[in-house]
Amino acid sequence: MASEIMNATANALVWISSAFDAPTRAVVFGVPINGHLVVEALLVVVILFQLTRKSYKPPKKPLTEKEIDELCDDWVPEPLTPQITEELMIEPPTLESAAGPHAIVDGKEVVNFASANYLGLIGNDKVTDSCVGAMEKYGVGSCGPRGFYGTIDVHLDCEAKISKFLGTPDSILYSYGISTIFSVIPAFCKKGDIIVADEGVHWAVQNGLYLSRSTVVYFKHNDMKSLEATLEKVTGRSKHPEKVRRYIVAEAIYQNSGQIAPLDEIVRLKEKYRFRIILDESHSFGVLGNSGRGLAEYCGVPIEKIDIITAGMGNALATDGGFCTGSVRVVDHQRLSSSGYVFSASLPPYLASAAISAVDYLEANPSVLSNLRANVATLLSELSDVPGLVRTSHTLSPIIFLKLKKSTGSDKTDMHVLDSIANQVLKEDSVLIVSTKRSTLDKCHLPLGLRLFVSAAHSESGLLKAAASLKRVAGSVLS
Repeated sequence: MASEIMNATANALVWISSAFDAPTRAVVFGVPINGHLVVEALLVVVILFQLTRKSYKPPKKPLTEKEIDELCDDWVPEPLTPQITEELMIEPPTLESAAGPHAIVDGKEVVNFASANYLGLIGNDKVTDSCVGAMEKYGVGSCGPRGFYGTIDVHLDCEAKISKFLGTPDSILYSYGISTIFSVIPAFCKKGDIIVADEGVHWAVQNGLYLSRSTVVYFKHNDMKSLEATLEKVTGRSKHPEKVRRYIVAEAIYQNSGQIAPLDEIVRLKEKYRFRIILDESHSFGVLGNSGRGLAEYCGVPIEKIDIITAGMGNALATDGGFCTGSVRVVDHQRLSSSGYVFSASLPPYLASAAISAVDYLEANPSVLSNLRANVATLLSELSDVPGLVRTSHTLSPIIFLKLKKSTGSDKTDMHVLDSIANQVLKEDSVLIVSTKRSTLDKCHLPLGLRLFVSAAHSESGLLKAAASLKRVAGSVLS
């Protein structure tokens, strides 16, 4: 029996070897058919058979109650939020008074450099009286969006006042300052559009860029050579430039550095490469220019050269809400397409009244701008040689920004050092300053630093006290 199996195996091997070595037996359509082709055809058939056959699935067996309970006991859900460490448990100082140049913080009086009260209008009698009168007439809230019985005559008066002050055809009010820019950007920029933005824009602008779903390209902070190179690259890469909307997004005074954007150069590049400009003037409206009309006045650029201007009213005007100003077409589009305008309850009437009074005050008292600039110059002079810190802000910026001369290489460590300086200045000398705080959502990569918001209402003694305290504490902490 064994010899028969051996003989059969030998015969099979001989047959296979002869099949491979067999000469050409036939020619079909010009293709010679030999042993190799026969074996390869068989292999193809086997492979196709294996691919088309149904896979084996073992019969499903339902889990028992005990197995279900064990799986439930072992299951651990994913956390809804990241774990909050002790370092993230921030308890900022609590104000117990108006946020004027002097304020009460945790029970003691401090010199306040943490509030962007640029014109010193917090507590201004005329602004306060206008609020009281508006509340007596309209109540506190509006209880409805602008398109659904939330439009009150004072809203229209405020929009007209802003347009007249800036010299623009029309304006539109928003209920919340920070929501203005991140509602305006998605209202005009859609998927497929191109946005070239400064890498130093603050979080609200970043959020607007994200919500727009546009293609966003960043250029180096306030670097016009980088902006031009980026525009050149983006324009050359676009296949159908006439069908794509393209925007440049920048801030007039950057919150994250205190630098001022060179608007004249941006406008030149905008016209050269056929882009539109969206400019956020939250920290320049009421501050820059001979009469406080913002960056366009400061740079000597006709305001109609700027396509879209936005600003929060919580800084120089010492109220709340925001506005967007530009052409009638730009404003009308937002009344139907801007989520922050369409779906939010309208600005409380007393805040709109306060904004009107603040603009009236600025027009009647232009000297307040001279006081602000004098205070900025005084503080800059005193802070010219702070140990371990260097100023990055513009000389006319009311945001004085000081960063570390030598970074530790870690944002977390840098923030800890800056917080130590700010906390010690507050504890020892009753001077309130702030360090930059960035959440995990903030994608800005500019250096962290200390911010001092200068007000026209600061006294010389308060400015000198802040400078002396900061120099002493910085020298102690950074030595």
